[in-house]
Amino acid sequence: MGIEAWYMDSSDEDQRKPHRQTPNQPVSLDELKKLGVFYWKLNADIYETDPELEHIRKDQGYSYMDIITIHKDTLPNYEDKLKMFFEEHLHLDDEIRYILDGRAYFDVRDKEDRWIRIAMNKGDLITLPAGIYHRFTLDETNYTKAMRLFVGEPVWKAYNRPADDFDIRKKYATASNRACFFWVLRDDSSSYIVVKLKRTLSWR
Repeated sequence: MGIEAWYMDSSDEDQRKPHRQTPNQPVSLDELKKLGVFYWKLNADIYETDPELEHIRKDQGYSYMDIITIHKDTLPNYEDKLKMFFEEHLHLDDEIRYILDGRAYFDVRDKEDRWIRIAMNKGDLITLPAGIYHRFTLDETNYTKAMRLFVGEPVWKAYNRPADDFDIRKKYATASNRACFFWVLRDDSSSYIVVKLKRTLSWR
């Protein structure tokens, strides 16, 4: 099963609720790709030795890795961190997260500035492009364990909206995104699609 995403409602209810519209307005993986959001489904039970994850890291240059557990018993300043994560912001580099356990949501803005909620479950690896406005929250289970990946040394600085003057935001706003697809054959002869990111920036 692939990733699930939908347009959010405008309710002020708890951020950890699904916030689906009525009727639900789903967003496809192809629509996410057009925003520069890319996705892989992996086996999180073998993340320490997974050759598929190793291939992705090598192919995309994800040299840095650490693991964060977001739960009130494990994360210092838990409530403050959740508030910070949910502030709308952007980064100057891609954000790459791999859910090893639990569940969470990433919210991203589409080209018309509407919120799209992306449901993240165990085994989901996602990349958000530099310059995209987004935010993060747990769901109502209040727990997730995630791998954080980075190209080179990590830079955790977030720039809250408005941040339209950054060059990376201007580039993102005018970016054209391309993806190529190739099949990977598992040992059991089943197959799945891997998306390889190829982003081309163009100025208008």
